[in-house]
Amino acid sequence: MNKLGILIAVAAVFSLAFAMSGLSNVAQAINDLCVGLKTMLPVAAMLMIILAGVIYAAGQMMGAETRARTNVWATACLTGALMAVLIAVVAPSVLSMIYGSEWSANSGNLSGTLCIA
Repeated sequence: MNKLGILIAVAAVFSLAFAMSGLSNVAQAINDLCVGLKTMLPVAAMLMIILAGVIYAAGQMMGAETRARTNVWATACLTGALMAVLIAVVAPSVLSMIYGSEWSANSGNLSGTLCIA
């Protein structure tokens, strides 16, 4: 039983050491998240808008039941595009509020080097 306690204590120390080394990378992870949002979501939103138009146009050539379904699908695509744009616009401000005044969104930088300063 004593060996099990020592094993658990050693495992706890190692897991704590790994967790402490991961804390230093939190700022970089938040920065990477912000850069990813600013680069990927507007592109995804534009593709969803185009997809909504294609779905709506294709549905107009179908029967009544299919037309109704394609209208719902097109509306869902437009809603998804709107959500993507809102997330891309609001996320840097939210991250700035969470991490205080020293974190400010750098809206002009899309190069992937610095999103939150």
